[in-house]
Amino acid sequence: MRDFRWPPRPDGGPRTYGPGPTAPRNGRPTLPEPPTDIITTPHGVRLERLTSGVGEPGTVFAHGLAGSIAATRPLGSAVTGRRVFFQFRGHGRSEAPAGLWDYADLARDLRAVADLSDVTRALGVSMGAAALARLLAESPERFERVIFFLPIPLGEPRGDALRERIETLIAIMEDGDLGAIAAAVSDELPASVRNTPAGWGYLRQRVEQLSRDGLAADLAGLAEATPVPDLSALTAVTARALIIGARNDELHPVEAAEELAGLLPHAELHIYDRPGPVFTHRADLRDRISTFLN
Repeated sequence: MRDFRWPPRPDGGPRTYGPGPTAPRNGRPTLPEPPTDIITTPHGVRLERLTSGVGEPGTVFAHGLAGSIAATRPLGSAVTGRRVFFQFRGHGRSEAPAGLWDYADLARDLRAVADLSDVTRALGVSMGAAALARLLAESPERFERVIFFLPIPLGEPRGDALRERIETLIAIMEDGDLGAIAAAVSDELPASVRNTPAGWGYLRQRVEQLSRDGLAADLAGLAEATPVPDLSALTAVTARALIIGARNDELHPVEAAEELAGLLPHAELHIYDRPGPVFTHRADLRDRISTFLN
């Protein structure tokens, strides 16, 4: 793994040590994030929320592991009505209650934000998609339309791979080495995107967010948790669903998207031909999401 010189120099992307090309020059700073509010949920956990747009319908967006409001906002850029973004417990300015958490806790966070914001639609990304599936397994009529973007396997724990990823991120952030954070986050990007202006922009935003907000150690408990213990419960879901997957994505296997599509009664499935569709198929993804939700 090549080390990153971080933060980037003013004239462009981060330089790297050793041989090899440096990054394309894109020195534009990330835009300031809009102000958020803190809401108190019925289960006593205070969560960070951002509401944009006006009117109906309302849609809630649930981010992935170590994700953020900023990471999910582009997915709703063409969605009409109110758009509600939030941080799960242990992320951003949201509280991190003591004890190990499972997907039932994340589903409780998602349900509370949806109820307090009076929304009828939801989009979940990776971990957020698992929380959405758990919520629907418990309340199959809660939403009218739902999108699962890059879902993870739902019927079994993620195990060692997820635990190692969480523990590595937490250790790096505790050390405060921005270059190490950048190197770890770069692994989330498809190889074809890592040395592009879009890739550096994403990397810069993620490093700033993680170094500022950190990540709760209690998230490691998700490694041993099964998102939806009874998958058959999903066959009662009444919402229209769109499941979006991508090939060659080790964290989000196509089989997980296909299995979910087979369980939900009113589902359509779309699989992109390569990983990282938010970068590689940005316009099509934006149109696909907005067309379904609008």
